[in-house]
Amino acid sequence: MELIKSISGIRGIVNQTLNKTIVNTYSNIFTSLQPSGDILLARDSRPHGRELYDSIADTLISMGRNVIDCGIIPTPTAQFIIKDKKLSGGIVVTASHNPIEWNGLKFLDSDGCFLNANKMKELLSGNPKQTTMNKGKVIESKNSYQDHIDNILNLNCIDIDKIKSKKFKVALDTVNGAAYKALPELLNALNCDIVKIHCNNDGTFPRGTEPIPSHLEDLSKTVINHKADIGFATDPDADRLAIVDNHGKPIGEESTLVLALESYLKYYQGSQKVVTNLSTSMAVDVIAHQYNSTVERSSVGEINVVEKMKELESTIGGEGNGGVILEESHLGRDSLVASALILNHLAQSDIPFDKILESTPCFTMIKDKIKLQHDVDFNHIKSLFKNDDVSFIQGDGLKVIWKDKWVHIRKSNTEPIIRIISEADTYENAKNLIHHLKKNIIS
Repeated sequence: MELIKSISGIRGIVNQTLNKTIVNTYSNIFTSLQPSGDILLARDSRPHGRELYDSIADTLISMGRNVIDCGIIPTPTAQFIIKDKKLSGGIVVTASHNPIEWNGLKFLDSDGCFLNANKMKELLSGNPKQTTMNKGKVIESKNSYQDHIDNILNLNCIDIDKIKSKKFKVALDTVNGAAYKALPELLNALNCDIVKIHCNNDGTFPRGTEPIPSHLEDLSKTVINHKADIGFATDPDADRLAIVDNHGKPIGEESTLVLALESYLKYYQGSQKVVTNLSTSMAVDVIAHQYNSTVERSSVGEINVVEKMKELESTIGGEGNGGVILEESHLGRDSLVASALILNHLAQSDIPFDKILESTPCFTMIKDKIKLQHDVDFNHIKSLFKNDDVSFIQGDGLKVIWKDKWVHIRKSNTEPIIRIISEADTYENAKNLIHHLKKNIIS
């Protein structure tokens, strides 16, 4: 297996495809691409991240850069700080939702956003520069997440007082990751009664790292046993949020953006240009239409969504993996912002969460994956549907779209796999799309 390089940064298995030499090389190149100024350094809670983190700090110092040492904080917090403090950029040591043996680097530009495709290409193809005689220094930044929390508590689109008045009981599972401290403190500031599980920073990851329904059994039991109003779960670097309803049922990470979007459009400001990616649920389109808004779709990947949001001057967007992007805070997927938007929806609706879900558009999505040693023949796939009334979108893999269903096949940005995602009105219809495509690809 090789080191994965994409618009999401670099990722590999520690001491196999990722090591100190590799992270130092790319950190060196990154400094040469950024404007003068201090560089933020952060990480998630993976134990092996500490050694990589310290090595990167030494590299940045040797290149004459001051390092803003933030330690374990959520990736979105790092993004907010860079934008708020006008830093040169940042590096987050994380493999996000990948399993514990993985780690990687996310590179953040001077506006707090991921490097765009052109700049990322320049980074990945660049050569390291000579160190300088003028060494930088480490500047410790304790509790840097507090500014991020303060920002969220002052967002115009959220009725903080109404949330506080409800005194919601919230079950919380941060998978012992980067949100272990920041998200509980935000919920505490919102006057929530918090029931915490897996909320320390030892990086042991007691469940699967992706906050998908099959990984949320502990959270579901906690919601039921404590009669919580809602349950929240994050991935290790806290850019994604998943939700469990008040009966302990995981509702699927696709629903996070849908509900956050409805919170924003219904209770704050409709008639928006909403941006999401090609693999995100049709429910986004339904909600947008209800509030006189339109949906534009980008290729999969946070920076692709963000670049289109910038282009269209969009105020809200995200991805169907639980990632919500709110321009008023910063242009990056943010589980803390998502939590506040969801609680705002719950407070404003003034009904139990399961009752909100009854009126939320719902389709069945299936996410599958395969490992292939060869490229996919998209022309062959198109020929399979030549007698159907369909449209095609090609560029980020291939998406085949019917009036009431779709299937999307693309190479993953973060794992050595081909992803196949389908959505339809029923499980059977969605499954048939996947089965038909897999049978013709593998054969």
